[in-house]
Amino acid sequence: MIFLCLIVCKFVVYFNFNNKMINIVLFGKPGAGKGTQAEFLKEKYTLTHLSTGDIFRFNIKNETELGLLAKTYMDNGDLVPDSVTIQMLQSEVEKNSQSRGFLFDGFPRTIAQAEALDAFLTSKNEEITATIALEADDEILVKRLLERGKTSGRTDDQDEEKIRNRYQEYNEKTAPLMSYYEAQGKFYAVNGIGSIEEITERLSTIIDKL
Repeated sequence: MIFLCLIVCKFVVYFNFNNKMINIVLFGKPGAGKGTQAEFLKEKYTLTHLSTGDIFRFNIKNETELGLLAKTYMDNGDLVPDSVTIQMLQSEVEKNSQSRGFLFDGFPRTIAQAEALDAFLTSKNEEITATIALEADDEILVKRLLERGKTSGRTDDQDEEKIRNRYQEYNEKTAPLMSYYEAQGKFYAVNGIGSIEEITERLSTIIDKL
């Protein structure tokens, strides 16, 4: 009986360790391939991909209570408050409560949002496992976006000045976030230049050690 208990206990510990929730924040400048890598990672690690852009579009399109609230700010030309954004995100997390983990894409963007996300996950006895930034030289990414703009139809990919403004905003907002997560020992930088497979491998090397 004791021998059987030891076997069962070891199995439970092994099962829990290998099924722990993984919560990852994925950073990356426009054109760094963040969306492409998110698709691979969510499949490989069975994560729920939470893109704030997709969440906003869903709520507004389906005229949810939060979507209508967000739209009132947007229609007035105002930024949607963090409180509304985090509520949308919380709703998606709770909808997927059985998920093995979450891949946060496009959130947090500010220290206040990061603190709100930490507080929410703590209330669920969870936490951010790691934040990973795809790093790439601006000049390479500008060329990549301008090339993409020839076929994507996105006007923000066709104007070099707008692209550089987006990078400046990213640098200004993301730098404090990197320091925030570095202080927690959760920040990792990955070379974002190379083939899709090479970058996926670099990301996987980090995630497999978490």
